[in-house]
This record gives sequence, structure tokens and C-alpha cells, in this order.
Amino acid sequence: MWTVLIILLIAWAVLSIVGFAFQGLLWLGIIGIVLFVGTLIFGLVRRSVARRAS
Repeated sequence: MWTVLIILLIAWAVLSIVGFAFQGLLWLGIIGIVLFVGTLIFGLVRRSVARRAS
């Protein structure tokens, strides 16, 4: 599970960098940031739920 989350976080970071590097792809950078933050929050919530279950 953590491997998938880390891969997704890296992919969203790269997507954001590419989006901000090219002026015409600014929307891609914004979407990348939103997905990065969403994935990070999802991972932290899953982690806290797993700790409570243990």
C-alpha cells in the first residue's frame, strides 16, 4: 500500500513540475498539486485508521 502511495506522490510531483515548467500547461501543474495533496491526506488518514485498529 505504501509503495503505491509513494509512486503516486512522485508521479504527481513530476506532473506538477512539468506543468509549471511550460506556460501552456499551467493547469497540469495545478491538477498535479491537488492530486499530490489529496494522495498525501488519503495516506495519512489510512495510516491513522490502521493504527487505531491495531
